[in-house]
Amino acid sequence: MIVSKKKGQFLFIITAFFFIFIIAAGCSSKEEKAANTAKAATAPSQENAAAPGVSAPPDKASVPAKGADAAGVAVEVEGSKLTQGELEAEMQGKMALIKDQIPAESIENTRAEMRKGLIDGFIARTLLNREISNRKITVTEKEIADVIAEIKSQLPAGVTMDELLKKNKIDAAKMREEIGLNIRINKLIMKELGGKGKPTNKEMAEFYKKNRDKFTKPESVHARHILVAKAPEDTEKIKADKKTKAEELRKQLIAGADFADMAAKNSDDPNKQSGGDLGFFSRGQMVKPFEDAAFSQKNSEIGPVVETDFGFHIIQILEHRSEQIIKLEGETKKRIGAFLEQQKKQAAFDELVKKLKKGANIVVYGK
Repeated sequence: MIVSKKKGQFLFIITAFFFIFIIAAGCSSKEEKAANTAKAATAPSQENAAAPGVSAPPDKASVPAKGADAAGVAVEVEGSKLTQGELEAEMQGKMALIKDQIPAESIENTRAEMRKGLIDGFIARTLLNREISNRKITVTEKEIADVIAEIKSQLPAGVTMDELLKKNKIDAAKMREEIGLNIRINKLIMKELGGKGKPTNKEMAEFYKKNRDKFTKPESVHARHILVAKAPEDTEKIKADKKTKAEELRKQLIAGADFADMAAKNSDDPNKQSGGDLGFFSRGQMVKPFEDAAFSQKNSEIGPVVETDFGFHIIQILEHRSEQIIKLEGETKKRIGAFLEQQKKQAAFDELVKKLKKGANIVVYGK
């Protein structure tokens, strides 16, 4: 959109195993899952936390050993070991997936954070695995199949599960193992919460009240326009001629010419093929002169020619929507409930891992 202040670019990344932790948590909508997955994909230090949608807390209970272990062990938890070689291989795999997104000056810091995250994750994972075994928490093949089906339902059109696994270098058997583990961890967390995992109506109402600004749709307009573009090197004479052209086009529109057809034939905006349609936008999304004109015009009116740094615009407003308050009901209530439930799971997870670390023998070697 040539009149927009900036171009928005949405990047959705599914990194190896990250999406598994989110799906198992049971979010309430595809939008939430996509948002949560994207967040997980940008936080490599949380990858191996092994809890659905949550990350391991800092390893306060571990005991750093002096120097690197001669046998090449990076961390040992109750006899279970992660070797330096395994840790390095894990880091290289993760770095390969995100290296193009990291500035050169941040690579070393990212590696250090990732190393700590993988070690913290191994500790949490090992302790949780032991606790799951002790409590005899199981998972069925149907439960695993249901999660896989949910993952498949979120894949972009034309993308298969096999393609996703291959692209992210994930072994199918390992994926099933991870899904099974995360389902069991989710069950463990729910046991820790007892019957208090689901948020009450009162809790949801309090959250809604405290965050009222987040449940407001701003005033917006649906507009289309025709642009006669100008260039920095244009002389005053050229600018005047272009403004005259825009005025002539406006007269034809007022006389009844079809706006979409006129845009397709005369506009210098790339969106001319869609009849100059800009869709809905709220205040702050367009350059100021364009915004002021758009929000002051009446529906269907062909407004006066507006000049911006891009050129001369003829604007028509198709619809004007006032600010709207989103009510605490339906999908909104479901999303708030899912968010609050996840907060409770996070707190329960943090507390459980902290408790398990207290009585565990943990040794971290090297830095």
